[in-house]
Amino acid sequence: MSTVDDKRFTNKKYIHRKRPTGEKCYSCTHCEKRFSYSNGLREHMNIHRGKYKCTECGRCCYSSTHLAEHRRSHSGEKPYQCAACGKRFTESCSLVMHSRIHSGEKPYKCHMCDKAFSHSGNLSVHMRVHTGEKPYKCSLCNKSFTQSSGLRTHKHYVHSNTASELKQDEKVKFECTVCSKRFRASSDLVRHRRFHSGEKPYSCYVCDKAFSLCGDLNAHMRVHTGEKPYKCSLCNKSFTQSSNLQQHKRSVHSNTADELKQGENVKFECSVCSKRFGAPSLLVRHHRMHSGEKPYKCDMCDKAFTESGPLNVHMRVHTRVKPYKCHECGKAFSQSGQLNAHMRVHTGAKPYKCHLCDKAFSQSGNLNAHMRVHTGVKPYKCSLCNKSFTLSGHLYKHRRCVHGSSSDELKQDDDVECTV
Repeated sequence: MSTVDDKRFTNKKYIHRKRPTGEKCYSCTHCEKRFSYSNGLREHMNIHRGKYKCTECGRCCYSSTHLAEHRRSHSGEKPYQCAACGKRFTESCSLVMHSRIHSGEKPYKCHMCDKAFSHSGNLSVHMRVHTGEKPYKCSLCNKSFTQSSGLRTHKHYVHSNTASELKQDEKVKFECTVCSKRFRASSDLVRHRRFHSGEKPYSCYVCDKAFSLCGDLNAHMRVHTGEKPYKCSLCNKSFTQSSNLQQHKRSVHSNTADELKQGENVKFECSVCSKRFGAPSLLVRHHRMHSGEKPYKCDMCDKAFTESGPLNVHMRVHTRVKPYKCHECGKAFSQSGQLNAHMRVHTGAKPYKCHLCDKAFSQSGNLNAHMRVHTGVKPYKCSLCNKSFTLSGHLYKHRRCVHGSSSDELKQDDDVECTV
């Protein structure tokens, strides 16, 4: 691999075309960053030299154009506007990337598995799945990771007792004035400040929901697009978020616990059932299953929950907020799952199939009710005459017609329940 020092890269005879193989032959002697183009290295070296330095925050840019765009983050100027949703940006490249949310364009395709991405950086990270490359190495235990976020999480949980050494190692320079937390890059500090200010600059153009992080918006968009990029390698079921996939593996494929534990780097073990987790926060939530603790209480009806997420969903019962809107007919729902089920009315999709008669249904509950035709199970029993029914609706009808029960009586009668 070639290394180019300050004197050498200024000579024009060293400017070459990009290698056909994509090899990055030009290495920075200051930070070991690599480039396919020599002029890419030349621009990068301007950052180390401080040639284009922001007088507001001290950030060094690689070109005068880059510096001019950066200065807009201080002035608030956003000259580039999205024609679809009106959102404005300080840089033209940010507008180009944002536009792909509306168009669905994914120009960066993996040549090994046909998966496509809207950003080149996401493709680069994805390629490590195939190559096995783990460029981010822990300086404390030599463990390697495919993403820098994985390395940071590892250091935080595994080497938390060496916090001072960790800060020195990561060269943290940017400190939050509210909580004194420190960051390596000014962009990380900007994102962190939003937790204090409550700023949510990333808005969904479908339902107007807003987020503090771009990644959270991308994950939310899958509610509307139906995209499920995370696929279970054991049963091929797909999920919208990686956390849902991990939860599925733990719950459904618990018989392959050894394989999962090896892949998830689990460190924190439950003292009650010996289940293990990759982070202490996951263990704390899990403990509530054993203790029955429900710290998240509704202040309107005294209902309580083990996690904040279900409480937020529950609050929509009181506020009547329905953020998930069908783009076909305008009907709105309080939960994304309800919208997904409703969309099958328009698409005609019936993913739940009976393995005994090939009949298909749009909802899992309808399939469960149908299966009783084959099994003969009648779980709904009348408390007045002991007659049983396959559906709760049939039991309600029986109580009204045969026993003359009123609607209020049926609501108050706890006996009108499934007996199995």
